[in-house]
Amino acid sequence: MRVVLAEDLFLLRDGLVRLLEAHGFEIAAAVESGPELARALAESEPDVAVVDVRLPPTHTDEGLQCALTARRDRPGLPVLVLSQHVEQLYARELLADGSGGVGYLLKDRVFDAEQFVDAVRRVAAGGTAMDPQVIQQLLSRRADDRPLGGLTPRELEVLELMAQGRSNAAIAGQLVVTERAIAKHTSNIFTKLGLEVSDDDNRRVLAVLAYLDRDR
Repeated sequence: MRVVLAEDLFLLRDGLVRLLEAHGFEIAAAVESGPELARALAESEPDVAVVDVRLPPTHTDEGLQCALTARRDRPGLPVLVLSQHVEQLYARELLADGSGGVGYLLKDRVFDAEQFVDAVRRVAAGGTAMDPQVIQQLLSRRADDRPLGGLTPRELEVLELMAQGRSNAAIAGQLVVTERAIAKHTSNIFTKLGLEVSDDDNRRVLAVLAYLDRDR
């Protein structure tokens, strides 16, 4: 699996390269700036991009914007974004096309090798990998909105785990219930958020977007 990595801190970049290579990934490019990232994404055609939000030369959202541009040029390009802090706007931008293959992790998660590698694999496979702190803030931001307000406490728990990229089996295991019960909860969530029957993976992403991007 070919990875393009963008991180401006040398020690972290070098550590991530070593970690990913140790788990069988091929590093197509490891860069430190926005322009280098744009070239690498265009030329290397990676299976997944792991990108720091803030890169030179602007040190604002250079990395994220390069990733979003690459996804527009190559729809569905898997992108895992790393950030020092939770930025709700960045998370919503990343999720906005609803196509999956996206992740947003705080850099603290990188130090958990197993969790980080699992997130890279999940995103590369077209799933989602959202940091629990990111999801918590996104959910609380719309806690009073009617679509979210119609969900039961258990459905909110399921939605939070779903948004982290967990499968029904994984959610059932964490909540100590049956997969059938989780399937019923997810069906209720989709119905209450007004999501019509379609590909289930897309609906799982849209279940987050349905209330994050709805102005009341």
